Amino acid sequence: MKSEIYVVSHKETRMPTDKIYFPLQVGPSEHNFPGYLRDNTGENISAKNPNYCELTAQYWAAKNRSADIKGLVHYRRFFSNGKSNFFSSIDKKYSDIMAKATLERLMSFHDMIVPKKRNYHIETSWSHYEHVHHIKDLEITRQVLAEYYPEYLPSFDKLVQKKAVHMFNMFIAKGHIFDTYTNWLINVLEEVEKRVDISNYTDYEKRIFGFIGELLLDVWIDNNNIDYTEIPVMFMGNQHWLKKIGSFLARKITGKPRK
Repeated sequence: MKSEIYVVSHKETRMPTDKIYFPLQVGPSEHNFPGYLRDNTGENISAKNPNYCELTAQYWAAKNRSADIKGLVHYRRFFSNGKSNFFSSIDKKYSDIMAKATLERLMSFHDMIVPKKRNYHIETSWSHYEHVHHIKDLEITRQVLAEYYPEYLPSFDKLVQKKAVHMFNMFIAKGHIFDTYTNWLINVLEEVEKRVDISNYTDYEKRIFGFIGELLLDVWIDNNNIDYTEIPVMFMGNQHWLKKIGSFLARKITGKPRK
């Protein structure tokens, strides 16, 4: 079974040693990092990386790679072998990045691997988006689904009212599922792109299509009845939780998007 997990990165950094992992460089740098694939080769949307984030890598992998299993992770976020390792050292985390044996065992029972859900507890995915981003963009997304993919509306309307969501645009799936989902996702986002004006957005807000993509993964999974399993994600750097919690509460009070 041929498995390829693409590690999205905009810089040279430490990578897993397991042969299933393929470093994939994104971003505008003219320098090619040694040993990295690049998302600006073959059929690609690499130029959209500032707005689509890791989805330019996902698109590239769907269009240019052939494998029985494909996956997308980040240089700072990896699936573990099953443990959370929340308080572990960086070296301990790297030693517990999902291995080929674990991957093949899980994929023998499931069609997809996704992160453990993030639970907002006090608000829904819709209200969270409204507090952090521009809600009109999510409203436009709904309009696009209504016009082009109306069969997805029940899943969309149901899931944006949930308080938990699979985040990070990280997943591993059987190859044909990876490709099919990617084609649908990019088709939706490119139609949304035609209808939104982001010229006055901050650099953070201009990552709009990556943010919307996070919410659409669950919509696609739900509508297509995809059999998935959840695995903990390990953060490979320091997490400034007090700062994040403070920022979250400030957005709740002021209603202002992040700058």
